[in-house]
Amino acid sequence: MSNLILASSSPRRKELLAKLQTPFTVVTSHVNEEFEKNYSPEQVVLELATRKAKAVSREYPNSIVIGADTIVVHAQQILGKPKDKDHARSILEGLSGKTHSVLTGVAIIHAESIQTFYEKTDVTFWELSSKEIENYLNSGEPFDKAGAYGIQGLGSLFVKSIHGDFYNVVGLPISRLKKVLEEWNLLSSC
Repeated sequence: MSNLILASSSPRRKELLAKLQTPFTVVTSHVNEEFEKNYSPEQVVLELATRKAKAVSREYPNSIVIGADTIVVHAQQILGKPKDKDHARSILEGLSGKTHSVLTGVAIIHAESIQTFYEKTDVTFWELSSKEIENYLNSGEPFDKAGAYGIQGLGSLFVKSIHGDFYNVVGLPISRLKKVLEEWNLLSSC
């Protein structure tokens, strides 16, 4: 097994981590993703990323484990993955013509040390017509993504502007992750 482990089943995170050109293994973490209602969005992503990394680190204590979690925040509400088509429609209607934030928390565990950080990116959508939303819902793309859209797919057509790290919106702020791993001298350890 590689010394670097991604504690995520997300194919998007796997693709992004591959940009480091360092061998890694994927081990899915199975954790409770409920959180305290009084947590800030930043606390939520850091807590969930840490839970995921810790769950896998317990199984592989000699590895470098990376956990991540992404949420969408609009009007002070955390928008998770849609429960069904009506929920996805409601989310997209709420984001139409407005700016929302995407936060990804990252936790890195190595040799009983833990480093956490989060990245925030603001995304503004064009005004979306009912037809655009229905076509997107019928594509099936929004159902496994926080905020009911994928910026790397057909959801890119909704984006008027982005302020921050594009890859953070996809699910992993890879350039910042690389910097943190380098600061810890962990990339050479992989």
